[in-house]
Amino acid sequence: MLRVPVPSGFVGRPACALLALLVFNACATGRGTISTGRAQSPPTWPAIPSAVGPLAIRVQYPSPNALIAARDSTFLLGSVQLGGATLTINGAPVVVRPNGAFLAWVAMPPRSQPQFALIATGPGGDTQRLTLPIRLPAERLPVSATAPPYFDTATVTPRSGLVLRGDELVRVSARLADGAQATITPADCSAIALASAAPLTSAAPLPMLAPLSGDVVARDVPARALRCGATLSVLGRGDAVPATRALPSVGDADSLGYYRIGTASADTDAVVIARPIPGGTYKWFLLPGTVLRATGKLGNELRVELDRGLDVWIDADAASPLPIGSPAPRRVVSNARVVPDSGYVDLVLPLSVRPAYRLEAEGSTLRLTLHGTTSNTDIVWFQRSDSLVRDVQWTNDATDRAVFTVHLQHAVYGWLAFWRGDAFVLRIRRQPAVNSASPLRGLRIAVDPGHPPAGSTGPTGLYEGVATLAIGERVQRMLTERGAVPIMMRASAAPVALNARPILARQADAHAFVSIHLNAKPDGANPYRNNGSGTYYFQPQSAPLARAIQSRLLVHLGLTDEGTWFDNLAVVRQTWMPSVLVEGAYVIVPEQEAALRTPEFQEAYARAIVEGLENWFRSLATSSASP
Repeated sequence: MLRVPVPSGFVGRPACALLALLVFNACATGRGTISTGRAQSPPTWPAIPSAVGPLAIRVQYPSPNALIAARDSTFLLGSVQLGGATLTINGAPVVVRPNGAFLAWVAMPPRSQPQFALIATGPGGDTQRLTLPIRLPAERLPVSATAPPYFDTATVTPRSGLVLRGDELVRVSARLADGAQATITPADCSAIALASAAPLTSAAPLPMLAPLSGDVVARDVPARALRCGATLSVLGRGDAVPATRALPSVGDADSLGYYRIGTASADTDAVVIARPIPGGTYKWFLLPGTVLRATGKLGNELRVELDRGLDVWIDADAASPLPIGSPAPRRVVSNARVVPDSGYVDLVLPLSVRPAYRLEAEGSTLRLTLHGTTSNTDIVWFQRSDSLVRDVQWTNDATDRAVFTVHLQHAVYGWLAFWRGDAFVLRIRRQPAVNSASPLRGLRIAVDPGHPPAGSTGPTGLYEGVATLAIGERVQRMLTERGAVPIMMRASAAPVALNARPILARQADAHAFVSIHLNAKPDGANPYRNNGSGTYYFQPQSAPLARAIQSRLLVHLGLTDEGTWFDNLAVVRQTWMPSVLVEGAYVIVPEQEAALRTPEFQEAYARAIVEGLENWFRSLATSSASP
């Protein structure tokens, strides 16, 4: 059975501490008291096979000349292809496993010699050497208060392409040499008639406030003062002639007008992503064809107004301007209706044009916010008796924000929002009928073996997509044995686009979606400090399924509990079904990579997923049977 070697040659880590951080947490205490369902004794796996060579160094990560943005240490992984060999990296000893694999946590090389020198020695004394060059992030530009330009020209903000309202503040900032002083002088706009303010004559220089952080100084200036640009002037110690930098003009947002987001489409899977800040996380999913007022721009990011209290950012390429003078869209919800069908219930809200919306689920309640919209709903018509929607209430939270609260008879299971004709439709999914004795029978389960494209690779070359497909095929078999209908998102080595996978699952009307993955770490993160099993979700109705699968992973795989995570991942953002992404193990950790090659570990990973699904669906049957 698998024995975890104590990596005594690992740099800077005590042996027992390292062993505790490896696969089976052997030095940890209190393992039997974990409430998430961990086994009293961890499972064991076939021993790591011995590699017989010939001796050769193969680095899987990083690749030659990769840019490594780590502060002081990073990891390398690969193989010397010979058990019993020794390895040093830049002179530091590294543990080699019986199969020749290594995962090294090493100090970053000096900037004067950005490379890792690997030396492997076999039991017979033969030696192999490999030099791996890397790239390091550029150093900060040195600045001096005794020689121009006295400031780091690469740190100056704002940059070109900024469009804002006149009263918005623009941060002018720069990294200055110690002892230098900076001022801002707005350009003379007296010859230009500004739409948002009276003509601005050349203003007196504004001193920079110091410091913002460290050696960076800044001042917030109204956008209207920068309509024609400005000059940043920096004086060194005792110098009467400043170094200057022209600051770009800031455009007037009032001139942007209205934009159509995307292209009007009947495709219920088509959305335009909106973010809270430029380049930020996905948060809003706008219906193509929605018309919104633009309120700002930064490079290729466009800011649009959902309502008078909320602005968001979208890709400028995803929107097209309407003709100057186009009127504002007027959205008023009239009488609503609730229309039941066999697998769902539609809440139909008549509107003249598409709204931006936000939907929040909590327990058995759905809260739908229609931005830039007023509700004048006198009647909500329940077209016939039905057991799902218990009540619908509405209010106007503001003059342009309508909120509909839908109370259900059971916990929210799934929904879909789309535009149909002249109405916004919220389609609310029913829970499937579940037999507690055979909870998966008749259910459609989307099984998504993660990657390709992309994906991680282990020290001896095990590609994530190969292992996840093997695990997915076992999940498929187990689901079939239990009477479920598995829907494979990928059944071969051919790549399937990331965004296509949840769409395929929705089109198949799957009752749940499970994406199977293997984890890795970014540069500069110690893979020995945290590794194990974790499960991810995005929609709140998916959290119980994530916890159910995570608890079985701990029992069947025996790895460290990395917990469940809310994470904004593409395959789990869908709303029509509970969706989770499972990171059962770390393919970059040699012991876990070796276990992942075995049928025993693949079977255990698959069993954990299927048992998690069984337990969660069984809980639905129990809750629906309760009075």
